[in-house]
Amino acid sequence: MINIVYKFSNSEEYSVEGNSITCSFEDYRYTFWKSKLELLPEFPSNEAIDLLVISLAVYGADRIIKRKDSFNAWKRSIHLHLPVLNSDLLEENVELLKRTINFLTGDSWEFTFRDRELTLEEIKIRDQMRQTRIDKLDINKLCMFSGGLDSFIGAIDLLEDESKDIIFVSHYGGGKGTLEYQEALREELIKEYSLSKDNFYSFYAAPNGGKEETMRSRSFMFFSHAIALAACFKKRLELIIPENGYISLNIPLTYSRTGTSSTRTTHPHYMELFQDLLNNLGLEITLYNPYQFKTKGEMVTECKNKDFLSGNIINTMSCSHPDVGRMRGESETQHCGTCLPCIIRRAAINSAGIDDRTSYYDEDFSSGKTARKNLNSYLLGLEKFDSERAYLDIQMSGPLNSNLEQYESIFKRGIAELKEVLKDYHENT
Repeated sequence: MINIVYKFSNSEEYSVEGNSITCSFEDYRYTFWKSKLELLPEFPSNEAIDLLVISLAVYGADRIIKRKDSFNAWKRSIHLHLPVLNSDLLEENVELLKRTINFLTGDSWEFTFRDRELTLEEIKIRDQMRQTRIDKLDINKLCMFSGGLDSFIGAIDLLEDESKDIIFVSHYGGGKGTLEYQEALREELIKEYSLSKDNFYSFYAAPNGGKEETMRSRSFMFFSHAIALAACFKKRLELIIPENGYISLNIPLTYSRTGTSSTRTTHPHYMELFQDLLNNLGLEITLYNPYQFKTKGEMVTECKNKDFLSGNIINTMSCSHPDVGRMRGESETQHCGTCLPCIIRRAAINSAGIDDRTSYYDEDFSSGKTARKNLNSYLLGLEKFDSERAYLDIQMSGPLNSNLEQYESIFKRGIAELKEVLKDYHENT
């Protein structure tokens, strides 16, 4: 078990027995308290601030502690010691918090809470928000806005259907491949739907010393920023998390990819656990993925402004490692073309019959061993796919308590999209 002690001040006297790592939020680079909060009607609740702090600490530990150093090169045991504003409430819900984060990251987490007061920075922001005379935002929904294809479709569909009382929430971590895409799409949405920049909030968060690249806890931190914003409105709001239902099920194509397959960001079990946690903390936010039963191809096909989407697909980023081009000396971010998110993207655009103008570094798996290994893995997974087992396969990555027939159907339709885009490779092997 690795003990990590978080402090808001390097001068705070708190320690644990045995070896531990000390991390200070004074050294953690994050921008929440510097981001247009004066436009919001109220200061966030203590519970929302605590959730944000916990998410930053979890994300920091996730980045600092390398998986390869664990006993099986994957699962880590981490104990966080955290200062919070409402320790009693968190202690009442610590088991639920642990189940939620354990499922998301695949690790074993422990939490010890101790009481704190608002920091000087938080008090300053609270007082500024109370004194400001700036016109306040009044919204009914928030929507996660990552710069990916799914989140862009989610934004378009919301703006086609709703008034403009929506906040779009983004996060970036400092590397290429995230912020530039978010900014490009934001400008296009502002022009197309006559939005204000005040409809968009973008947050930076990066712990010092972060080396681990799996970052499974990123979505918890990402969502917690939006939840802290939502808590400023003192009314029940919907937090839209647009992601296609096939990827949300997190079903590995082959058993060899079970441990490291894509994240559980919107897996139905995680969403249920997280919703229960929000309810227990008294946070009036409803999590909702409107595309839970849509494939990515269906999302593209049924987008409510398909011409606008088609013209801006090139501005969306789906690749799981867009920064890899730096190793080749490239200055421009580019989709690799061979990782699973890239293949699902290519399959979706192909399925929708849209001209894919995305620049892929490798479209035919010819760039080297990694690309060929990826292709062989996909082909093996598709070859072994058994529709009779689909009902069982959908439960490989986590329990599903309802809608099993719909989940089974989305899985089969997602596989069909992948088969179509990879059929030429399958025929040639």
